[in-house]
Amino acid sequence: MGSVGGLSPLDARTDLCDVVTMRTEQAATADNLRFIAAEFDWLDAAIAARFAAFGQDKPLRRAVELPPPPPLIDRSAAYPALIHALGLNDVDRLVLALAAAPSLAPERLDPFLLTNAATGRGFTEFGGATGQAHRGFLPTLATAQFLAFGGALSAPDPLALLHHALLARGVLTVDPGDPRDPALSGVLRLSLRGLQTLVYGEQVEHQPNVDFPASAITTPLDWSDLILDAPTMRQIEMVGRWLEHGDTLMREWGLARRLKPGYRCLFHGPPGTGKTLTACLLGKHYGLPVYRVDLSRVVSKWIGETEKNLAALFDEATDRNWILFFDEADALFGKRTESRSANDRAANQQIAYLLQRLETHPGVAILATNQSAHLDEAFARRFQTTIQFAMPDAPARLRLWQESFANPGFALAADVDFASLARAHELAGGAIINVLRHAALLAVGRQPATVIQADLIDGIRLELLKNGRYFG
Repeated sequence: MGSVGGLSPLDARTDLCDVVTMRTEQAATADNLRFIAAEFDWLDAAIAARFAAFGQDKPLRRAVELPPPPPLIDRSAAYPALIHALGLNDVDRLVLALAAAPSLAPERLDPFLLTNAATGRGFTEFGGATGQAHRGFLPTLATAQFLAFGGALSAPDPLALLHHALLARGVLTVDPGDPRDPALSGVLRLSLRGLQTLVYGEQVEHQPNVDFPASAITTPLDWSDLILDAPTMRQIEMVGRWLEHGDTLMREWGLARRLKPGYRCLFHGPPGTGKTLTACLLGKHYGLPVYRVDLSRVVSKWIGETEKNLAALFDEATDRNWILFFDEADALFGKRTESRSANDRAANQQIAYLLQRLETHPGVAILATNQSAHLDEAFARRFQTTIQFAMPDAPARLRLWQESFANPGFALAADVDFASLARAHELAGGAIINVLRHAALLAVGRQPATVIQADLIDGIRLELLKNGRYFG
């Protein structure tokens, strides 16, 4: 029986838990660890087969047959369960084992550290990179193409791995790298999500910290509480269809060759018209966490730190399959300025990096703004959907008044007239909720607790004053 990291399968259990720092030592089953060991033994054999043919002519290299993978006898263990669930073929499995090796058994990739005697450096055919702290070999897409097909020119499609199912599912990630480098230079990594799935078959919940620039948002409301016009709701339904069927379109229908990954939406309209609520409801309905990005914690005065903050955010969102919600997005995604100073150049560099990460992000990103005209035009063209959240008309405002004050813990006086308020005052749903809070605070001090029309008019006056409008 093979080993993980040079240890027996039983000893490897402790080693794996030290490496991946999971919640409990008992979470990874012995059967799963034995399968992992066998998969890495197969990786060893595949590497040996490629190296044995490396000195031969390229046609002979390409014709080499790789050894067969271990059989999927027990599909209840985490690693084989993932292989079965995603329908991975032999090449997929080999790429997965290659990407997992730096995290679980880095010494398995030591053969790639050979030095070319002619150049005094590594062999360029192997691809690969070195990390900041990791002393071993980090595989790139070029490494995967060499191992699976004997080299990029031998592959059916040299760039096929960029649209790989394991990438679409967030099990693997590819570092974007320098855009001036060759397309296959990106480092192929096993994501934290993928690592947890392979070893434990489940994901550990994200533990937020003070340095992380996003926080989860939820809502106790349902779709019936969202009052929008029919055309807007139809556009929101299209976003929902992508959340439900996007994987089918990209993988099963083969559209990944023609469509960019992920889905980018722009919600624009006045405050209080339902942009944040819609994002929360999409996540709630489709079982996906929604994380609001705190732009003040993303942007840094130190050049380069903003890019690092955003990289960490997008990596985590990919690993966890989050919906990212950028509120007041024009503050960070605004129009680029003429580069007259180092600060201007840094700001434009940040926008360029955002464009790059959003275009390659495989998940859903929703950007909300009150002033869409302030967005950078090059960025605005990259949205799949642009949805306007208009101010509600009088009939919609009446529904908002009625729904907001439905089943309250206080009484409504006989003089309360929602219809007249809806006709007379152009307010968004968020403003009406603020009026509800104001009226309830006044009512709670009365015996019995009752809201009167004057309370509502007083609350409306305060809301109008916020926007510099006077109501006598």
